[in-house]
Formats: sequence, structure tokens, C-alpha cells
Amino acid sequence: MSDNELNIDFEELEEQWADELTSVKSRSAQWDRIKTVVRRLRRHKPAVFGAFVIALIFATALFAPVVAPYEPSAQDLGNTLSGPSSDHLLGTDAFGRDILSRIIHGSQVSLQIAITAVGVALGIGVALGALAGYYGGWIDTVIQTAVDITWSFPAILVGLALAAMLEPSLTNIMVAVGLVFWGQYARLVRGEILSLREQDFIKAAHAIGASDARIIIRHLLPNAVMPAFVVATLMMGNAIAVEAALSFLGLGAQPPTPSWGVMLAAGRDYMRTAWWISTFPGIAIVVFIFGFNLLGEGLRDALDPKLNR
Repeated sequence: MSDNELNIDFEELEEQWADELTSVKSRSAQWDRIKTVVRRLRRHKPAVFGAFVIALIFATALFAPVVAPYEPSAQDLGNTLSGPSSDHLLGTDAFGRDILSRIIHGSQVSLQIAITAVGVALGIGVALGALAGYYGGWIDTVIQTAVDITWSFPAILVGLALAAMLEPSLTNIMVAVGLVFWGQYARLVRGEILSLREQDFIKAAHAIGASDARIIIRHLLPNAVMPAFVVATLMMGNAIAVEAALSFLGLGAQPPTPSWGVMLAAGRDYMRTAWWISTFPGIAIVVFIFGFNLLGEGLRDALDPKLNR
């Protein structure tokens, strides 16, 4: 075999192997970082408590048909506005429906809203933030302008406008809440991408001819998306609050859906005579938001580089 038939640039081959090794080391460092975060999170007692509260609510929602003592929509017109008792631990509403059963089933609605809405916001924000940070130029300008416009209005006002334009339903409220929060993820991911795209392992990926899509998906996003998940945890509570507010105003879930916001609205006319109708769903909302906030604060502390030790 002649030298012309076997034309191998060993120096270039060595550089490619070095680049791949750098990429492997980067993924290994990322995995080590995740393990470090988990270890710190386990030592953060408020975050552990928050995780316990969230896990308890998740379990309650998952096994709601088994845990709830009554059907959430079952009416007992002979036992309306009954206070807490052994038969109805949290009382009944104006239609004789068990408050505890409706709160338990309402956790399914709240979790569905929170996960879907935050998932929509996270997906849109991460994708647009990655494009803005990687390409810059007019793409960055357009996306950042859209974020600034979104942030110029209060979240609840944007949610009200979107919900009012759409037909009131759970699906539309998920979309509306998701569109309210996407800008925070876009701005955060953009900043992370800007700091990462000049790193050596990204330059190495460019040198070996990796496509833009491969660089963004395989190298940049895994290193940039972790802070976005911290924000997502905190935004879960906000999504619950916005959904409850919109449902309270009649622009979200509609009766007889056992949404906590709907239950708050149903009890506002009975605050003096049947305080339990609104009080207990309100407590459920506070506990749910509190749990997500504790977990989010713990994740933020665990990711703080000042705590590296």
C-alpha cells in the first residue's frame, strides 16, 4: 500500500482524541457536580422538609381516590354548610360536598397545573435562551426584547389577559401560566450560555466540526440548565398561586372541578357562617407553595459556588 493510499494525519488524529477526552472530562465534572449538589441538599434541613411536604402532596394526589373519604362531587343536600366533625373532618360546603375530599382531589389539579405550566415555560425559555446566548446578534436582540416586554407587565395581569382571551379551562390556564414565566428561564439560560460558549471544550467541539445543534444540546445545555431547574422549583409555587387567583376570578378551572381556587371563590360568601369552606383550601395552597419554596431555596444554596467545600 503506497503512502498516497494511506494518508493519515496523526497530529490531527491526536488533537481529535484530545478534544473528545476534554468532552468526557466535562461530562464527568458535571456528574460530580450533581452528586455534590445532592449531598449538600441532604444536609439542608429546610429543603429536606420541603421535599417531604411535596412528596406527601404528590402521594396524596396519586392515591386520591383511595385516600379521599368521599367523592369530590358527591352532594348531600341534607348536610350543607356542616362544620368540621367526625363524619366530615373539614366540614362541607353549600352543596353538602366534603371539603377534605375536594382538597385531596384538588391537589391533582394543582399539581397538573404546576407541572405542565412550568414545563411549558421551561421548554420555551430554555430553547430561546440557548439560541439567544449562542448566536447573539439580531436573534438575541429579538428574544431579549420579547423578554423585556413580558416583564414590563405584572405576571398576574398577563395571566388575566391571556385567560380572558381564551375560553376558561384547565388546558388554557396551563398555557397562559406557562407563557407568563418563560422569560425568566430564557434570561437565565442565555447568561449561562454566554459564559460557557468561550470555554475550551466548546472551542474543541468547534474544531472537530461539531454542528451547532450538537454543541448546544450535548455540550452547552447540560452545563447551563441546572440553575433553570432551581428557578422551576420556585416557580411551581408561583404557578399554583396564579392558577388559584385566576380560578378564583372565574377565568381558570370551572365548577364543579375541585380546584383550590374554585373552592376559595365558593366560600367567599360564607366567611362568617362557614369559614372552613375557604380556610382549609387556603391553607393547602400556602403549604404547597411553602414546600416548593423551601426546596427551591435549598437547591439554590446547594448550587452556590461560595459553599464549595
